[in-house]
Amino acid sequence: MMKIKFVLICLLALFSHMDINAQAKKFTLEDLNFGGNNYRNMVPANKYYTWWGDKLIRQDVEECFLVNMKTGKENTLFTLRQINSWVKNSGISHTVRHLLSTEFHDAEKPLVSVYGDHVMMLIDFKQKKVVWADSTSKENSREWVATSKASVYLNDNQQLCVLDAQGKERQLTTDGSREIVYGQSVHRNEFGIEKGTFWSPDGERLAFYRMDQTMVTDYPQVNIFTRVASYEPDKYPMAGETSHVVTVGVFDLKTEKTAYLKTANPVDRYFTNIAWSPDNQTIYMFELNRDQNDCQLISYDATTGEKKEELYQEKHDKYVEPLHPIMFLPWDSNKFVFQSQRNGYNHLYIYDLSKKTYTQLTDGNWVVLDVLGFNTKEKSILYQSNELSPIQRNTFAVNVKNGKKTLLDNGKGWHTPTLSANGTFILDKYSEPQVPRVIAVTNMKNQSKTLFVAENPWKDYQVPEYSCGTIKAADNVTDLYYRMVKPVNFDPSKKYPTIVYVYGGPHAHNVDARWNYCSRGWETYMAQKGYLLFILDNRGSDNRGREFEQATFRQLGQIEMQDQMKGVEFLKTLPYVDADRMGVHGWSFGGYMTITLMTNHPDVFKVGVAGGPVIDWKWYEVMYGERYMDTPQANPEGYEKTSLIKQAKNLKGKLQIITGYNDNTVVPQHCLSFLSACVEAGTQPDFFAYPGEPHNMMGHSSVHLHERISDYFDTYLK
Repeated sequence: MMKIKFVLICLLALFSHMDINAQAKKFTLEDLNFGGNNYRNMVPANKYYTWWGDKLIRQDVEECFLVNMKTGKENTLFTLRQINSWVKNSGISHTVRHLLSTEFHDAEKPLVSVYGDHVMMLIDFKQKKVVWADSTSKENSREWVATSKASVYLNDNQQLCVLDAQGKERQLTTDGSREIVYGQSVHRNEFGIEKGTFWSPDGERLAFYRMDQTMVTDYPQVNIFTRVASYEPDKYPMAGETSHVVTVGVFDLKTEKTAYLKTANPVDRYFTNIAWSPDNQTIYMFELNRDQNDCQLISYDATTGEKKEELYQEKHDKYVEPLHPIMFLPWDSNKFVFQSQRNGYNHLYIYDLSKKTYTQLTDGNWVVLDVLGFNTKEKSILYQSNELSPIQRNTFAVNVKNGKKTLLDNGKGWHTPTLSANGTFILDKYSEPQVPRVIAVTNMKNQSKTLFVAENPWKDYQVPEYSCGTIKAADNVTDLYYRMVKPVNFDPSKKYPTIVYVYGGPHAHNVDARWNYCSRGWETYMAQKGYLLFILDNRGSDNRGREFEQATFRQLGQIEMQDQMKGVEFLKTLPYVDADRMGVHGWSFGGYMTITLMTNHPDVFKVGVAGGPVIDWKWYEVMYGERYMDTPQANPEGYEKTSLIKQAKNLKGKLQIITGYNDNTVVPQHCLSFLSACVEAGTQPDFFAYPGEPHNMMGHSSVHLHERISDYFDTYLK
């Protein structure tokens, strides 16, 4: 009788478990893709904060709250209704729609900036009135500076303009056009460049880029959405071809004069990481030769543009890549911190202007990822690094005088903090592989108060198992990190079709200690459909040190392929991986790697989907392409070895190539040339183009894209 009871209990438990699984929801791409209609409900909930000096403010749509950092208690600072009543009472006929973009610019004054319909306003929330307003109706790429209340922007005719606090406009240029570009990011956003205007600390001087593209070849993009398709070319300097010429101007609001920096010949030279001295008199800039193997830090007089001195030089037989501007120590205007990989890993160095010498502040076989700012009281630099683990991002303070380091978070996961004005407090947003999102506030003693813990938005859904591990690279020495996503309801006695998702290129990696090990939504979707997903960060990807990153120099795709095949070897040792049903997918550099793997190992990969793939590096842009491959003239063997044109004849499996029809990053010449080679060779890839789309599909087109990718694997791999 007891035995029968035990069996019944087991059966009930089994049926109960099956019932729970049956009731769990299934994901759709509308849930998991960023362009999906339900995506915003499927990401961990968030709260938004900003700093008012060393006071913490929580921003919401209709209220701003002052947060007690010891208790977490919130008190309303002001409401949207109050803001709009103060705006109206100040005689301004504009409406503020929300308070999520509020900024507090002065720790000593109750001033908040808000945006209405085509207007920016500074409101004194103690006096309850607008104290300053600035129209934004005609401005593009606007950058406002709090210290002088001046703005810089491009007008409708692409001329660079400055509007001062009194509303007086100055047009700085007259020849702005598609070919002469002012105040925009240059050098195709390489070298850490994200913008083209740089205010001095007092807001009275403006440094800006001027980019002359008249000598750069037009790439013939076509707009098919006009009645008759129209020609809309892009300026696109390809590797080994003529590049644009950049100069740097400085406009003085007081004298209304512009001086250009008197640099070395700007032809075939890169100017990057512009920074100002604390006294507004000097500009510092990293300058790089076209070979990108000789980097100099040079200072210039901001009034005359005259060169002052060369402060630092770094050379390397492969390449040097400056990515960060110098940052002066707030307590000592004679010293600044700079970052360099000169010892093999990106670290912090302190430069002493009075002695013209520098000392290394951080050291180790790990990478400084970012400098957050400074703690002025303790005279320390707050930075983030992966010193605890190559897949983590943690926050530390390092004392400038004695080099003592202090961990300022829980030592786990992936942290994205912001500092209060004096670096006294840290707002810490983070996740861990099993933790969707936590927001906490921390002091310099690593005493922390949790403010918010997000619920798991996937708790009612069928979720696969996410895991992380390491294998050895093809050199049998280097550890490589991987992520594995096992199918929902995984059964180790079964064999599963397996998809290798790959990127593999510089300045990116896929595996982090974030929620679900940073797994992409599409991986979850495919795991739900019965696939096993495998993602490996090969040598050449970022944040593992110079030797790791530069292993691919002059032969992109080769070392990466060797490491990815070590991943395949590992997969074949797993009894639940079906080696006869193996696919590969990637985008951009990952698209290049997809075709590289399929054509070099045609008997391994049955199905592939390559998105926006590079096919031959001679068709890629100057700055990126020449850094990693040199020019086609200097490295013809490397370009020949890595080109996929000659590999077209080796294609055996089912390959779908997808591109944005108006891709201005990996231009359509890549895909079309490979298709032509396949026609000549008699091989049969499939091809799909998204009209009007750039390198990455935007909005809901991304859902359509991932439906197409998924269907392709369902048709030919499952």
